[in-house]
Amino acid sequence: MSNVIQEKRLALLHRVMIPDEEYPKEYAVLVTDSKSIFILQKKTRGNFWLRREMRYGTALITDVVPKTLEDYQRTSLESLTADGANITIPHEAVISLALKKEVQKPRAYDFFVRLTMRMQGEEFQVYYFEMIYRQTQNHETKIMFYMVPLGAYFKPRRQTQTRETILREYAMETLEIFRKLLSARIISS
Repeated sequence: MSNVIQEKRLALLHRVMIPDEEYPKEYAVLVTDSKSIFILQKKTRGNFWLRREMRYGTALITDVVPKTLEDYQRTSLESLTADGANITIPHEAVISLALKKEVQKPRAYDFFVRLTMRMQGEEFQVYYFEMIYRQTQNHETKIMFYMVPLGAYFKPRRQTQTRETILREYAMETLEIFRKLLSARIISS
């Protein structure tokens, strides 16, 4: 008999975006009881749209159907971890995790965004996490990931909630997941 304890798959963050100079990368984050696996998603839209979504905090193109935790039940954790395109961060290596918020100021060429903000009477706040973890014994790495919900999450809530409330709840749900696993190392600002 085997005494191997199976890792529990606790949650799936449908979509986070990691900034990159050439092209922002979209990830789903599979959170287990011992690690977080950032699973690179195939490109669903162009660089222009992804950068705007990261600036405004919400999906501009809403036709992407999010995967569920059940979709990843059939995939082994070993194969996800072994894939070089994915990022695996053991929770024991995490030094700190900070939730931050920034209000985006539209640029001059963001005319329609400024118009929408004015009509809705809202600021476009973007929530992101900064995670510092130990990659090797003497090397710390920082990863920033922006919370950018897909339209399937955002659109139904938009009927009754403000943009700010939806984005804050999306970030706070994620913070709560990590708070249970990394309790003492979490900072929110």
